[in-house]
Amino acid sequence: MIKAIIIGGSGYTGAELLRLLALHPDVTVVAVTSRQYSGVGVTEVYPALAGYYNGLKYLDPAEIESMECDVLFSALPHGVSQASVLPFVESGVKVVDLSADFRLHDAAVYEKWYCEHTAPGLLDKAVYGLPELHREAIKETSLVANPGCFPTGALLALSPIMKNGLCNAGMPVVIDSKSGVTGAGRKAAIETSFVTINEGFKAYKIGEHRHTPEMAQELSALAGADLNVTFTPHLLPVSRGILTTAYVWLNETVTPSALHGLYKEMYEGEPFVRVMAPGHFPDISQVRGSNYCDIGLYIDEQQQKVVVVSAIDNLVKGASGAAVQNMNLLFGLDETTSLTAAPLSI
Repeated sequence: MIKAIIIGGSGYTGAELLRLLALHPDVTVVAVTSRQYSGVGVTEVYPALAGYYNGLKYLDPAEIESMECDVLFSALPHGVSQASVLPFVESGVKVVDLSADFRLHDAAVYEKWYCEHTAPGLLDKAVYGLPELHREAIKETSLVANPGCFPTGALLALSPIMKNGLCNAGMPVVIDSKSGVTGAGRKAAIETSFVTINEGFKAYKIGEHRHTPEMAQELSALAGADLNVTFTPHLLPVSRGILTTAYVWLNETVTPSALHGLYKEMYEGEPFVRVMAPGHFPDISQVRGSNYCDIGLYIDEQQQKVVVVSAIDNLVKGASGAAVQNMNLLFGLDETTSLTAAPLSI
């Protein structure tokens, strides 16, 4: 049985990890930490988990320093996670980090967008954890940098175009994403309170969202050219889900059927990517609670511009579901284990 520890486990992603691991046949959660809820039972904070984690209490982070485990999930904020996971990586524990601390290959780029990087020596060791792009490398590493929620939806939407060399690198790649409120975390804030967001819809962090360099890094690597990525996030008055609409100009003429074929070919056999039939587009309601990413396509043949729409659940495929999928790969398990539940249809 794989022994798992979750640090920073009282937030939404930590709770979602607990939910997904509750019925995992090969994993047992031996500890979960939270400074805020140290000493409090997990089921007191999340009553929905009653019957699954009875008796498991949140620990102070210092209490796990001498504990043995096989895998560590870090759901800590950026800048905090890097120091916390370092001793585990050095001791040979497999780590799946859900923060941004190891996603960017260049420490200088990370420091421009986030803060000082105190463990730059681990950047070369870390593998960007999007299985659809880096599955084999994930299997061989011991440190997975779980992707951000917005980049996950954008990268899955655009990868077939980039990978097939169809992007016009002289034109911007425009990415619009709309997220549910859980993407902002569990902390109380006026900006994400019910009264503030209810019946509202707004853009935020225009031109300065920290997921932008992550998207640019991965899309440019696929395209083999430095791309100009314009990313604008929006806040939806819903609890979870991300709908991404991406616009990219092509460098050659491609018919709608040919493009659709490229998407079907790339994602053939991918357990969690569903390419929709021509003329159909996804809705966040159809992936709610699941590890799926649904994708729909449209080509403006006159302008040779493609519009790609993707939908994911930001807490599952955009965070904790991807983390479990990566853990399964790290241990040579079927990567779909504990992730095959159908989306909530109502």
